[in-house]
Amino acid sequence: MKRLLLPTLLGILAVTAIATCHRAALPDHPESPHHRDGRFHNPLPRPALGFWQGVKLTWTFFFAKPSGTVPDIPIPVRPLDHAQLEAAPDRSLYRLGHSTILMKLRGRYWLTDPVFSERASPVQWAGPARFHAPPISIEDLPPIAGVILSHNHYDHLDRAAVAKLDAKTARFIAPLGVGDQLIAWGIAPDKVEQLDWWQSTEADGLRLTATPAQHFSGRGLTDGDRSLWASWVIQDGDLRVFFSGDSGYFDGFKAIGDAYGPFDLTLMETGAYDKRWAFVHMQPEETLQAHLDLRGRWLLPIHNGTFDLALHPWEQPFERIVALAQEHEVNLATPVMGQRVDIAAPEAGTLWWRNGDAGR
Repeated sequence: MKRLLLPTLLGILAVTAIATCHRAALPDHPESPHHRDGRFHNPLPRPALGFWQGVKLTWTFFFAKPSGTVPDIPIPVRPLDHAQLEAAPDRSLYRLGHSTILMKLRGRYWLTDPVFSERASPVQWAGPARFHAPPISIEDLPPIAGVILSHNHYDHLDRAAVAKLDAKTARFIAPLGVGDQLIAWGIAPDKVEQLDWWQSTEADGLRLTATPAQHFSGRGLTDGDRSLWASWVIQDGDLRVFFSGDSGYFDGFKAIGDAYGPFDLTLMETGAYDKRWAFVHMQPEETLQAHLDLRGRWLLPIHNGTFDLALHPWEQPFERIVALAQEHEVNLATPVMGQRVDIAAPEAGTLWWRNGDAGR
């Protein structure tokens, strides 16, 4: 352990330095009511993590993780190809991993938080590695009507994926500041639309609204909270989908539910949680309550099953949300990665994390 300590620490410092050096100077957005002193803010201040508490947490995460945070069985994946997607009916949804969702709406395709790289990290030689390959490669995807982004953390904004998607994507829709990052990476400004909370845009018959979340942003040491984070309301006529992005539990979910609910399907963060960072990531009990606040009909848990980003057993988010859904008689969909979901009429799915694709 001691032999590995110095190289590992140097590696962590190198990754952080690279992330910091690669950050472009981006414009501020003082026009936003959530922006002051050069940074975006949650409605309630985020509790500060003390220095030594932060050091202890970092040590635990890198050197003292409990067993079970990485699966010891292959994650089942149902491969997808272009022909399958073209043959699928409208209002189909596919979970590709973590918070990456592919939706077919009005004959066109939409992606949320596309992460296709091997690691959720500024470099591909260190950082959280994938448990499974994506069900489809970017090269095999059909033309994408739009990419919907929630915030700029590495497990949600993958620069390599953005670069590959550029040629086949009509537009990128992002919170304030995240769009500036895309433009700095070479995405044409006329393909990027940036929204503040409660702002909406129309695209290909859909109405997309950026809604509040309780989280934070940053890709290096110096850009903390310089771009906004958001959840999203996706409306296709009478069909309504909610995409949570990342968030702690807060009264904003009820406000969104009152304004836009009920939702046919909520795509809700359920994973990479811990009581020490509960302000920015929900516990499963809070995920379920947020779904109820939103007046959701079906809940599909995301932000799990792809990367080792927490200290809990990798399958725990599924087990806890299944038990809670049963207790509260909430409809829960748990598709295998790459499995088709009918957004208007989902099915419960299987307990695939227990025994592969065989499920229950």
